[in-house]
Amino acid sequence: MDTKNPTATIKCWVELYSDSLYSWAIHKTSSKETAEDLVQEAFLAAVQSFDKFKGDSSPKTWLFAILNNKINDHYRRSYRRPMVDDNSIFETLFDSNDQWKPDQRPQQWADDTEHLLDNDEFQKTLHHCMKKLPVNWFSAIRLKFMEEKNGEHICQELGITNTNFWQILHRAKLQLRKCLELNWFKK
Repeated sequence: MDTKNPTATIKCWVELYSDSLYSWAIHKTSSKETAEDLVQEAFLAAVQSFDKFKGDSSPKTWLFAILNNKINDHYRRSYRRPMVDDNSIFETLFDSNDQWKPDQRPQQWADDTEHLLDNDEFQKTLHHCMKKLPVNWFSAIRLKFMEEKNGEHICQELGITNTNFWQILHRAKLQLRKCLELNWFKK
């Protein structure tokens, strides 16, 4: 590592590690644009804190740590943005007595749903439905079901109460189910 020329070192790191960092960021965010922005932010942070890199870990490990912090910051920021009207899903599905509207009751899905996650077309439909969720709902779903983090950790990471977390999961699952029924099971 050339401590006298940090620009040359960072440029070398960009060439060596950009693809790996980008792949990780896109895996964590499911958005090409967001992944590109976060990788760029990670490299900018590396430039700004280059003097703090002591070489105790590999540059790749250090850059991934910075990127993971940027990803977490991204989800915290997006979670705190105002939500769209989250009651609209309930108004669509339930009547004034909080009962399912007859035409909105969950449909019985086919018996062959066991291997749906192995189906590429279903994966695309599920991804499409997840992208339609409000960002904070997507964050909660991603952390719980894709990263398999426990509720306590998610509440801490997102800065929400346990009750709020479970409410968000419930609402997100209702919306996902409705979207899948409309876009996959009624094909």
